[in-house]
Amino acid sequence: MQEADNHSELKIDNQKIIENKELNIYEALIPVVILMGLLAYNIFFVESQEWFGAYTNQIILLIGGAIAAVVGLFNKTTISTMLSEVWENLRSVFVPIMILFLVGALAGTWLVSGVIPAMVYYGLQVLSPEIFLPASVVIAAVISIATGSSWTTSATVGIALVGIGTALGINPGMIAGAVLSGAYFGDKMSPLSDTTNLAPAMAGTDLFTHIKYMSYTTVPTIIITLIFFGIISASIEPNGSSDTVFILETIDKYFNITPWLFLVPIGVVVLILLKTKPLIALTSGVVLAIVFAFVFQTELISTITETSTNTIVNSVLTDTNIKIDEKEYLDALSNTDLEKINNDEDGLENLFSDDDLKGVYTIESLKSFFLSDYKDEIIVQNKAENLEKLITIKRLKKLFSAGGMNGMLWTIYLIVCAMVFGGIMDGIGALARITRALLSVASTVFGLFASTVISCLGLNTIASDQYLAIVIPGKMFKQAFEDKGLAPENLSRTLEDSGTVTSVLIPWNTCGAYQSGVLGVGVDEYFLYAIFNWLSPFTTLLFAAFRIKIKLAKSK
Repeated sequence: MQEADNHSELKIDNQKIIENKELNIYEALIPVVILMGLLAYNIFFVESQEWFGAYTNQIILLIGGAIAAVVGLFNKTTISTMLSEVWENLRSVFVPIMILFLVGALAGTWLVSGVIPAMVYYGLQVLSPEIFLPASVVIAAVISIATGSSWTTSATVGIALVGIGTALGINPGMIAGAVLSGAYFGDKMSPLSDTTNLAPAMAGTDLFTHIKYMSYTTVPTIIITLIFFGIISASIEPNGSSDTVFILETIDKYFNITPWLFLVPIGVVVLILLKTKPLIALTSGVVLAIVFAFVFQTELISTITETSTNTIVNSVLTDTNIKIDEKEYLDALSNTDLEKINNDEDGLENLFSDDDLKGVYTIESLKSFFLSDYKDEIIVQNKAENLEKLITIKRLKKLFSAGGMNGMLWTIYLIVCAMVFGGIMDGIGALARITRALLSVASTVFGLFASTVISCLGLNTIASDQYLAIVIPGKMFKQAFEDKGLAPENLSRTLEDSGTVTSVLIPWNTCGAYQSGVLGVGVDEYFLYAIFNWLSPFTTLLFAAFRIKIKLAKSK
């Protein structure tokens, strides 16, 4: 066959690396350039970034795969070869996808069991002005580890912390930086995180090995971060006052909060430390949470749906929304007040919609909101206080909801589409060609690490998506790390140290745009204080330069 003359295969641990003699570097880059172009167009010119609907990134990846297939056909690659590589790619992410489904189930069951609310409840009570910033790092980290999501952490306790800290007279940029540092540390170290599952899947290692190996760079980085925030906290003079009474009362009203709930995450951690298989450990976490829901939240789960059983099933499979009674506070506002709120383009317009409420509101700013309509200070004060309660409830609704397995479908679809794109690029020999070109520049071990970091940063900047910043470099550099005799944990760690955490530092990246919008603090304001996020790539490069914890592949 003609294909046999132009294609060669190298098999390493069931991974087929296809070389295509017909393909040059410029042809290999065509699908990548078009893919980046489509993503850039979607980011900069398409409102809401939904060019093709909610699954725009997935569709763009499939378009990139189709273009790669055309390039392959022109370079004598058969369709069967491409489909074979796609199938191999999909097989390789079967377990990670199962884990992601369990992550969704954990999110739902940990909500209805009261585990996540309990963490927020106790976390908010450790705050004091003298330790506010390092405490914010720790609280955000704990919540993010529990939820596996930096986004959820920011949209719940993150906003609360920014509001509390602002009322205390602390720079919002400092607070946002502390929240994001903790949130992304927790996101990286949580077995519930989609990126933490995605990175080892791309590199070819398992979840818990990845987390253990990642801790070598991540823990020193967060310690340095805490030291910096400790110094900053000692040098500032808070000049306001605030409390979290309403938040705590609301959580306590709907959930039976007890320290016994911490046995659920502790149980999962113990299983992880005992090197239990991820699927078993996470399934155990789901089962244990269900048991605790029936024991501690009997009244709650019976009110969410028709029966307690339906509530539990929904928490595992679909959406869980715990409704918060806000009638008392709505009744305190007139129809004119509500209309003014709905028409407020500065942010309050989202108060009664499904969109996230943006910005931070103090009691003084809310009083100013009503001053033009009411002259009586008592009335203004009353309306501001009730509006403040509604804002708090709006943000607590984020905490009081979870998507179950259904909530993970967007990420799973992205992984599947990325595997299709990567498989076709593999099949036509493009990845091998691109990797060889990169390796000609990165001839040393440090050069390989540096090239990976630069690629992740570049994709976060150009593609504006942290998932793509993990998937594409992971696929491109996997074989290069193997050729250098390096264990796959080196690659998975580098992907997270440079891909996951830096996404929030780029204003037009989906993460940067989301976090700055939700927290009400611009990227330029929190960039310097997001210490963990910009320090992580330097840490991983420092470890590579001095060959610290650089794990070699096991001899076969």
